[in-house]
Amino acid sequence: MADYRIIEVTSKKDLNRFIKFPDDLYRECSQYVPALHSDQRKSLTSVSTLSYCTRKMWLVVDCEGGKSPSKAKVVGRICAMVNPRYNELYQKKRARFGWFDTIKDIEVARLLLTTAEKWAKEQGMNEIHGPLYYNTLGKQGMLVEGFENTPPFNCLYNYPYYNDFVSELGYNKECDWLQYKMIADQDIDPKIIRISGMLKQRYNLHEGDIEKLKKNKAMVRKFFEMYNDSFKDAVHNFIPFTDEEIEEEASSVMKFLNNKTSVIILDENEDLVAFGITFPSISEALKKCHGHLFPFGWIHLLRALHQHTTVDLMLNGAVPAWQNKGVSAVYHCAMSERYKASHTKHAIANPQIENNSAVNVWAKYDNELFMRRRCYIKDI
Repeated sequence: MADYRIIEVTSKKDLNRFIKFPDDLYRECSQYVPALHSDQRKSLTSVSTLSYCTRKMWLVVDCEGGKSPSKAKVVGRICAMVNPRYNELYQKKRARFGWFDTIKDIEVARLLLTTAEKWAKEQGMNEIHGPLYYNTLGKQGMLVEGFENTPPFNCLYNYPYYNDFVSELGYNKECDWLQYKMIADQDIDPKIIRISGMLKQRYNLHEGDIEKLKKNKAMVRKFFEMYNDSFKDAVHNFIPFTDEEIEEEASSVMKFLNNKTSVIILDENEDLVAFGITFPSISEALKKCHGHLFPFGWIHLLRALHQHTTVDLMLNGAVPAWQNKGVSAVYHCAMSERYKASHTKHAIANPQIENNSAVNVWAKYDNELFMRRRCYIKDI
């Protein structure tokens, strides 16, 4: 008979168990995309966001047969977090949970969530929601539709029973994010092409060189500052980057941008107007890596970056002064040209809140709902 115990993650050994648990849990699941262990370790121990966030991690282990917790089998994990910048911005007292994984036993889920809730109350919180990351950057949203599909590398995957467990344990829907899959090389609506041409001519809009952008630290910083301004009113639960987070994100993300898959639109003064950031899909490559870059994982990733038929639409947007002026037509046309030139067949959109009118843009293209993911919330 199972003998479940919950233990706080305080040692390097337990942190490794925490990171590796999903590899065992999803070993027979062909859709699951393993995260790189090194990336997970950094996120949990040294990412700059931890300079202002607090968090604790726990494991549930099965001590059946008198096993010590240090040697018992891991059957669940969770991380609870408090982001004071979020609470100050939205005038809330909310904790968040993430890294939530459990075997198919509601008693394990109960142990995990009640422990996270107890800690949250000790921090003075009166609500808890998730699954979320510390801020807007990380993986978030429990999958509720699209279990047959492989998610983009930056999105969560979970078994369907997760939703049953959290619902039974008193959690309710806070919001849903939708992801769509489009045919990448389909023709653009002639109306969108006309609008793009008109705007480019009237305002002297043109495509910038991303390789040049990457070498210009001032422009990179301006890009992320503009990201803060562009999404603060449009993205649910959005938390603006700190200066340290901008530096960190720039160093990790910018190296993957190139002119073949992404586009930036500039005005006549070489100021940023809009952007379409796309990454080649690396989900299948990550499956082959099994959580490790070495000795051979990097080969699969390198191959995926140069040979791909699917792309992940990471960020599309315009600076505040250019929003609602139709400039999306400009970068949509530019991105379409890139997809056709690279023989890209499919594009998968990043999660967008279901009540954001921006999701309506995909109605202009042949599309299908690819995934729906949910943020749950509970009073504590």
